[in-house]
Amino acid sequence: MRSIWNGAISFGLVSIPVKLMNATESHAVSFRQIHTEDGGRIRYRKVCELEDREVSQAEIGKAYEDADGSMIPITDEDLSHLPIPTARTIEIVAFVPRERIDPLQMGTAYYLAASGAPAAKPYTLLREALGRSDRVAIAKFALRGRERLGMLRVSGDAIVMHGLLWPDEVRTPEGVAPDAGVTVREQELDLADALMDTLGEIDLDDLHDEYREALEEVIAAKAAGEAPPEAPGPAEPGKVLDLMAALESSVRAARESRGGEGTGTAEVRTLERRERPARRTPKETGGKKSTSTAAGKTAAGKTQARKSTSAARKSTAETDEKTAKSAKSAKSAHAAHTAKTAKSAKTAQTAKTAKTAQKTPDRSTARKTAAKATAGSTAGKGAVKKTASSRRRGA
Repeated sequence: MRSIWNGAISFGLVSIPVKLMNATESHAVSFRQIHTEDGGRIRYRKVCELEDREVSQAEIGKAYEDADGSMIPITDEDLSHLPIPTARTIEIVAFVPRERIDPLQMGTAYYLAASGAPAAKPYTLLREALGRSDRVAIAKFALRGRERLGMLRVSGDAIVMHGLLWPDEVRTPEGVAPDAGVTVREQELDLADALMDTLGEIDLDDLHDEYREALEEVIAAKAAGEAPPEAPGPAEPGKVLDLMAALESSVRAARESRGGEGTGTAEVRTLERRERPARRTPKETGGKKSTSTAAGKTAAGKTQARKSTSAARKSTAETDEKTAKSAKSAKSAHAAHTAKTAKSAKTAQTAKTAKTAQKTPDRSTARKTAAKATAGSTAGKGAVKKTASSRRRGA
């Protein structure tokens, strides 16, 4: 590869001589402009406006056009004396995590090659340090007349530098997102997940430019004097009833194009990595039929699903009603049993009290009885004494 820039990487006090080479190339088919009447080539000639003549490349220089239209010449010597340290140096200014770089900023990629044997050791040191830290280096460098921002990262055994746009060169996405509020249903997310899961991953090496290949076939046919191959007409898009129908058709088409999992009805499963509450997953209709038939079957499936849902809700309502009645009956029975138990306990307590009262007479009554008994005993004793006295007198 041919180098387009020679300089050094400034890594603190370490200097690494490097060469800059383009890491990418374009394979696009290029065309020339011609005169359609006679096939003559159309060329752009560089003409001086003041002398009205064509000039060579050696006579062409640079100039800055001022606001009033006047030209301010800028020579290569002027550019070589720019007061910046990055004129011939890739100056590393920071190391940041890879995710801090917005892909919108990334531009042209370059390979950085060690320039000469002395650069091998510091080059390898920087490469290994970047790889072990899992970070990227942010650098400033000058190329093609202006200072640029770059990102250094490791790719295999090489260091790659991506040109970055300055942050103020990235436009804000104002007016890009939809203005109206849109609500996405869970079923639609489930189908989108199923479509993503069906498409799965792919090896990027398997992708190729089909347009360029078709264009080369046309050019080869025209060069051989043959008619160019006819391209098949675009398939007419079917009438999509709603987003759900489009997602279901997309999942079905993706499965059929990838070998499929059969043409019968297949259940759309949510991805295991999504941490969302469990929910019913819609089903997709199988079969390789026209869009209208698929739409009809989808509508029928939705009607059947509504009927099944209605029946399920009705059955659930009946079950809930029976459960409520059973709970009410159980509650009433429990209350009656509690009342009966309380009544029985009250009756038993009353009987016990009465029995105790019978066994234990009133204290006042007992006292009266004892007093009467005492009085009777005293009277009896008095009578005996009186009788004895009378007997002594008679004697």
